[in-house]
Amino acid sequence: MKDAPEAPRIGVPVDAMGTNQSGMRAHNERLVLTLLRRHGALPKSEIARLTGLSAQTVSVIMRALEDECLILRGEPQRGRVGQPSVPMTLNPRGAFFLGLKVGRRSVEMVLTDFLGTILSRRVHQHDYPDYDTVLAFGLEAASALVGLLAAEEQSRVAGLGIALPFEIWCWANAIGVDPEVMIPWKHRDIRQDLSDRLTVPVFLINDATAACSAELVFGQIEQPSDFLHFYIAFFIGGGVVLNGHLFQGPTGNAGALGPMRVPDKAGKICQLMDIASLSTLEWRLKAEGVDPAGVWASPSWCDLPEDIVADWLDEAGAAIAHALLRALAIIDFSAVKIDGWMPAEVRRDLTRKVADCLAQQDLTGLNLPDIQEGSIGPDARALGAASRPLLARFLVANLR
Repeated sequence: MKDAPEAPRIGVPVDAMGTNQSGMRAHNERLVLTLLRRHGALPKSEIARLTGLSAQTVSVIMRALEDECLILRGEPQRGRVGQPSVPMTLNPRGAFFLGLKVGRRSVEMVLTDFLGTILSRRVHQHDYPDYDTVLAFGLEAASALVGLLAAEEQSRVAGLGIALPFEIWCWANAIGVDPEVMIPWKHRDIRQDLSDRLTVPVFLINDATAACSAELVFGQIEQPSDFLHFYIAFFIGGGVVLNGHLFQGPTGNAGALGPMRVPDKAGKICQLMDIASLSTLEWRLKAEGVDPAGVWASPSWCDLPEDIVADWLDEAGAAIAHALLRALAIIDFSAVKIDGWMPAEVRRDLTRKVADCLAQQDLTGLNLPDIQEGSIGPDARALGAASRPLLARFLVANLR
């Protein structure tokens, strides 16, 4: 890993339209790659039409991307007249990305290809995220995962993204550990420590925002231009997409839905995270004498008592609906997506409960959004972390 050449860094484009001016080649390449990612195979003529670039400019870009192994040439498609059309697609093995998810109960790193397919992963469960242990895991996992690639592919690893709860040292009491053991997270910089030891760019993003990024980048092709994203893990969090962009705010903490004040089933006002988080489900299982390890061992939640899960779902659904009602008073979201570390059928039930509870609220002056299931699931935070170097180097900012 340390001997791999450093990936070049490319500036962020300022708009989503093509230009034929020299000096904008990096932007135009990103634009072409983004179109291929969104639409799949496209011939040069269609790329020229969609971008507004000249046919000559598109040909130059396609040759350059093909030379760099970023795109593949398909079989010629013969039409009625003229030369056969040659579709171009992204090369899945044209670039690779690492995504590190640091959670309260586990740390995980994934290796993805250019299309976002997870090729392999490394996971370590813990009672709490010890800084030095997480750092050592990150270095060892990165080396092991990159080592799975062919020698000529290892230089195509374009970066590492880290999905981390911001101000993680503040959560010591919530995860049941001495606050002193979390202090290193306050005074040390995991992004910098990994960057100093690796030869690829390293990025940091809030873990719930990362889950939203995964939905935006790797989710359904046709996404709403604006949506609010809830992600349920140890704590519930969120993300915001506006005009096709992931909106992170000045501190990177936009969409921090967990602290939002909502009523519980008795009408008492408390934080959303105290009702709709998996830590609450964990606490309820312990109170009933049930080992909660099954919550964290696998997102399939094997052998968890159905009645306890059902009660948690009822209260979580109502709480999320109240939080959504407040959010809609600020931004007129056209859609809401609900995802998390949970089985698909539980996510489906939770989404339905949120929609049912919201429909019962007084929506005077507000528009009812489309309540949808998220499409990524338990891998959202790790995939969202991996999406950061992908966005930084290869795609335009606005994906829609």
